[in-house]
Amino acid sequence: MVVEAKTIRIKAMDLLARREHSVKELLRKLCERYEETELIADVVRQLSEDNLVSDSRFAEMYIRSRIGRQFGPIKIKNDLRERGVPEDKIRFALNKANQDWLQLIQELSEKKYGKTLPSEVKETAKRMRFFQSRGFDTDCIRSVFQ
Repeated sequence: MVVEAKTIRIKAMDLLARREHSVKELLRKLCERYEETELIADVVRQLSEDNLVSDSRFAEMYIRSRIGRQFGPIKIKNDLRERGVPEDKIRFALNKANQDWLQLIQELSEKKYGKTLPSEVKETAKRMRFFQSRGFDTDCIRSVFQ
């Protein structure tokens, strides 16, 4: 069955109406649905030119969302890389977010563990692994234990 560009564009617009997507995500989702890869690439290129799909806008939205869920910068960067957002756009969006990561990890620590410091080495290691899994760097993690 031959699919027209109009059909692909409508599906792309439907996906974008639900939430922002990176260019790579949109390409992947459309390729899962349709076989015309060159036509899909043309449609997505046109959407990008029309500023209907934007890696910059996606990165900003994604970062706000992840900060709200108390994830750290390392995890956020890795997730954005997986979604095909270029490195320069990731850096720009993170700088634009202007997040105080030390404050965020303090809030996360208080929410999860209260104001108590770990009494055992085993508990300290457990907490450190948790903060690392959330994407915080070693300096941020150390600040929680001081």
